[in-house]
Amino acid sequence: MISLCEVMALAVWFAAAAAIPGIRAAYPVDDLQISLLTSSVQAGFVVGSLASAIFAVPERLESRRLFSICALAAALLTGMMPVVDPTTLPAVLLRFLTGACMAGIYPVGMKMVATWAERDIGLLVGILVGALTLGSAAPHLFPFIGEFDWHVVFAVASAMALLAGLIIPFVPLGPAYGSSPRFNMSYAFDGWRRRSLRLVNIGYLGHMWELYAMWAWIGAFFHASYSLWFGGGAGIGSLANASTFLTVAAGAIGCLAGGYLADRIGRTALTITAMLISGSCAISVGFLFGGPPIILLAVCLIWGITIVADSAQFSASMAELSDPDRVGTMLTMQTSMGFLLTLASIHLIPYLVDMLTWKYAFAILAAGPFLGAWSMYILRRLPEAQKLAYGKR
Repeated sequence: MISLCEVMALAVWFAAAAAIPGIRAAYPVDDLQISLLTSSVQAGFVVGSLASAIFAVPERLESRRLFSICALAAALLTGMMPVVDPTTLPAVLLRFLTGACMAGIYPVGMKMVATWAERDIGLLVGILVGALTLGSAAPHLFPFIGEFDWHVVFAVASAMALLAGLIIPFVPLGPAYGSSPRFNMSYAFDGWRRRSLRLVNIGYLGHMWELYAMWAWIGAFFHASYSLWFGGGAGIGSLANASTFLTVAAGAIGCLAGGYLADRIGRTALTITAMLISGSCAISVGFLFGGPPIILLAVCLIWGITIVADSAQFSASMAELSDPDRVGTMLTMQTSMGFLLTLASIHLIPYLVDMLTWKYAFAILAAGPFLGAWSMYILRRLPEAQKLAYGKR
């Protein structure tokens, strides 16, 4: 139920991607105006989660209440989108505030899921992240389904968030739910003061450096590669969209398998392995640019699975290593830093393509997972690592 509520609430995040084709058909918009509708949500999430972590909001407010308030606020803000011009500043502001509300939904949902863990926190959080991965992949199917009325898209997303906000107060929390601590702003920075938490955060940042840049640009990569192989053609766009959906959606398999394995072989073992494989794919995929589509897609599917297989395990590691009464703050700060970094890596790729071509552009992303693998290897050698996955590290 927690996962279902989280996915319904986060529908307001995915709504812009579904609405963009309809907005393009109804308004004379440029790429900057369109990008603002999506990037403003991410920027709002970063600002909202930073403020939430600094003021320890996830610990000062009961989790279900915080989730409900933020979901209902997001529903209201998204419900206002159909009555404003989506090409104007008020629309961008509404999307920014919606992103800020996500700070009380995404990491808080992970905290609530963790309260029910019984030697399976990796799998539980993996299910949650896997569902969100499918949500991220879904927009790539929209060209096959047809054009949506953008008013309806935002109205449906608003209704889903409203329903989530009304249901979540009735979902019980698990026995591991921590007590609320006395407010101390410095708690937000525990993730960097304590060595074990710092190493987890470095691993997570390395993972995020690669993940969203790959998700954002793999479609353009497929399109350029297929155009070169086939010499153009009307079906290139559809083939690229289908390949992109499969690559991103494959991450859901990675989340479930990664969660299951991490609970059994250890968090550091799983994250190190996943990051070494995904980093290797980031380097090698460029050498397949313009090559046989079947081989290219096969490597990208491996990349799509491994690039997100470790995602939930950084959150699980943070929950296991943090003080029980600070888990929400630690998860919120972690996700805030990660999404802030993605704003840089996503916008870096076009410049790398211009300078290095597609053959080498993605290789720069490999620096993130390789650094993350090193960080998790150091963590594996610390005594505190025994707290991970019930001693399996």
